[in-house]
Amino acid sequence: CLLTGIRRVQDLCKVLQLPKVCEETAVSYFQRALQHPSFHLVSLEKKELLGGCCVFVTCRQHNWPLTMGTICSLLYAKQELFAGVYLSLQKELELSVPALSLADLVTTHLNSFRLFQHRDDIPAQYVEEKEKMLSRTMQVVELAGETWLVTGRHPVPIVTAAAFLAWQSLRPAHRLSCPLARFCKAAGIDLPPPAHLRLKELLGILLRMASQLAWLRVFKMDKKTVVKHMGDLLQHRVFLLRNAFCLEEEEEQRPVTAPGEGSPGSPPAGGGVAQEEGHPKGRKHQQEGRPGPLLPPCLAKPRKRLRTAAPSASDSAITGDEPISDSDIEQYLRSPEEIRAFKKAKAWR
Repeated sequence: CLLTGIRRVQDLCKVLQLPKVCEETAVSYFQRALQHPSFHLVSLEKKELLGGCCVFVTCRQHNWPLTMGTICSLLYAKQELFAGVYLSLQKELELSVPALSLADLVTTHLNSFRLFQHRDDIPAQYVEEKEKMLSRTMQVVELAGETWLVTGRHPVPIVTAAAFLAWQSLRPAHRLSCPLARFCKAAGIDLPPPAHLRLKELLGILLRMASQLAWLRVFKMDKKTVVKHMGDLLQHRVFLLRNAFCLEEEEEQRPVTAPGEGSPGSPPAGGGVAQEEGHPKGRKHQQEGRPGPLLPPCLAKPRKRLRTAAPSASDSAITGDEPISDSDIEQYLRSPEEIRAFKKAKAWR
């Protein structure tokens, strides 16, 4: 079992084209893991995944970009099972594993695309230079990070949506008609379900930025045409983000003049009434027809909580057909001492 596992680790390192030092480190981790008592009685399937986990740990420690999904596809393993073995290995061997940066993840994810070489099954207008697409995708991902779209979310759908927008913006005349699903199919990657939502959020941010750019105000911007001007928007994104969002926040932080202060007869500010009544900022802006401030998605669109209906008078009335709980039944059951006392008292009758 040890020799077979070592060969599997070595073959996996050769497939990933890892340097010799990574291969030696992964083999040493695998030998330590098999000698540890925690892995003696695990199933054969988990022992086979153990070698892949050692390779995954080694790649992270040597800053070699590799995602868990990539190594699971090579091992034909379920990600949930692989993650469990990986966490056990990290805990038992007390390994220090650095987190994969978002820039490394973008590079790794785009390396799996098939759009950088001419193929028979890919239209010629879909093929793009790798360096151009990588640079533009990194800019879109940085924009997503600056606008709270990355925090607390799975990064792959965001990277997929950013790569799609970057790919469209490089040659918009031939690619604007291509939907996200067809792009993923041409690139040879899976379409994550939340990618459509992340794409919609990114387009919303770009539209807000485009409204602050002077030479774009004469055009009627929508989700299709804004992609054509993505280069200008990303080039001036710091200025545009401040104008599109920070000015709204500054208006929110201005002190509200009290009714008795200021000029006589001046009406109170509408914002103070809305804040006193407890209206959220985003809802107040929507009521006024203005876009709201930049907020994390969990605050801008909180999940709706189910409200339980109050019981009516007929439901709360006692009918006698209510189910009896176990605790009520136990109150009526007699203990052995009570049974003996009852028999003794009955004999004196």
